[in-house]
Amino acid sequence: MITSASPPPSLLAVFAHPDDESLVAGGVLAQHAEGGARTVVVTATWAPDSHRAAELADALRILGAGEPRMLGYADARVPESAPGQPRFCDAPLEQAVERLVRHLREVRPDIVVTHDAYGGLTGHPDHVHTHRVTLLAVQAAGLERVYVEAGEPWQPGALYLATHPHSGVAQLGSLLTGVGKSVLSVPDERVTATVDVSPWLERKWSAILAHRSEVERERSLPGILSGLSAADRRRILSTEYYTRLEAAPTRGGLRQLTA
Repeated sequence: MITSASPPPSLLAVFAHPDDESLVAGGVLAQHAEGGARTVVVTATWAPDSHRAAELADALRILGAGEPRMLGYADARVPESAPGQPRFCDAPLEQAVERLVRHLREVRPDIVVTHDAYGGLTGHPDHVHTHRVTLLAVQAAGLERVYVEAGEPWQPGALYLATHPHSGVAQLGSLLTGVGKSVLSVPDERVTATVDVSPWLERKWSAILAHRSEVERERSLPGILSGLSAADRRRILSTEYYTRLEAAPTRGGLRQLTA
């Protein structure tokens, strides 16, 4: 991920729910933080004073990703996750994009990471909408006449979509279908970065376990993983897959994620 020949790229990850950051990109976040990069996570749903926000704070401390940044919308399937707030999928698009642009312009990351267009393996509607909002916000953040009150323009260099190739689903796919969940993967050639995160696996797993309320749910991915042997978890969690999208013209040698 990070080479000694160049400074570590700063990274902002945008995910739908507390726990997505640890499950989908926990290894990459831990790796970048260990290399000295600034790493930040923006979470689209759940209220900042909810129990899941507290769990998120614990997970981010483990990963070295700072304090939670939450857009504060309600989970599509859990309206009580943010009382009085609209579901993320129902919120005005302009409002959601502007809220994320504010974080992008404040943090000024080199790289942004988010869900792929399928919304990951399960296709959760909040994941899909997070993908859409992030793509719009990354483009808007660099335009000086768009959301002028959201801070000085900043254009991240690249956008990475967390994904799964057909060949990389294997055991995880069967576990998800076993509890009635969909499995949405992409052709292998669409993966542009395959990252071995095994050196940071212990930290990634500890961050997943910090989401205690999800670990206690049998049909949630943290709950499913907690019931596996350490060897099976290692096989599933030790590799992270990404598809790179260019967000802007290269600026003096773009720093990037590498396998």
